[in-house]
Amino acid sequence: MTDTMRSAENPGLAPIPGPTPPPIAGPALVAAAVPVVELRGVVKEYAGGVRALDGVDLTIGEGELVGIVGPSGSGKSTLLHIIGTLDRPTAGTVAIAGHHVASLTDRRLSALRARHIGFVFQAFHLAPGVSAVDNVAEGLLYSGLPRARRRRLATEALARVGLADRARHRPHELSGGQKQRVAIARAVVGQPDLLLADEPTGALDTASGEAVMELLHALNQEGATIAVITHDTEIAQRLPRTVRIRDGKVVADSARGKVVV
Repeated sequence: MTDTMRSAENPGLAPIPGPTPPPIAGPALVAAAVPVVELRGVVKEYAGGVRALDGVDLTIGEGELVGIVGPSGSGKSTLLHIIGTLDRPTAGTVAIAGHHVASLTDRRLSALRARHIGFVFQAFHLAPGVSAVDNVAEGLLYSGLPRARRRRLATEALARVGLADRARHRPHELSGGQKQRVAIARAVVGQPDLLLADEPTGALDTASGEAVMELLHALNQEGATIAVITHDTEIAQRLPRTVRIRDGKVVADSARGKVVV
């Protein structure tokens, strides 16, 4: 696991002082939805003048289930890093759960991730040799809760994803689909405002992938806000909202009926 991914899953928790900042000004793109994610004119450039994101506007409202889809090199992975606060934009504004990313220090940004964002990665990133319940409890490591309480919440999260009977199993004793369910349980155990799933079915067979997508739909029905980043148009088309990205731009958004050719 990279250091970036570790920081996403186990960031140091620090309080974010002061009142919650207001959302970025501008017209709401999703009617009657409280913005969990709000991007305005986001640009991300890398050395050599490579522009991975080029003026992205995106709002994700509370309770939405959104597919962000694009081919390799489209900018969707960079968009994931920006939404997940794993990277900062070169230009534009980003607000997550009402917090303006530009105004936060790295420490406070880590606290924001710990409180508000859950991550699910294609490769699971479970600690080897550690039981499922302790892998899930790791998602609460910096919450300040006592160990017994963390393990109790982890047990409840495993039951929520249908793995109550696998709590003591270690990763090598689980199937690929079960590993991804453990990863999802770890991501939601802290009840984050946003669940970011990066190619959650990419390492799974068809049946396991279907089961994981059904689980994400079920979690959304319970109120979770979820963004699924994928190259698979079939998966994206089965989600209530699809955002298509190409060459660093949003070229279609089913919530707005927007299509750019």
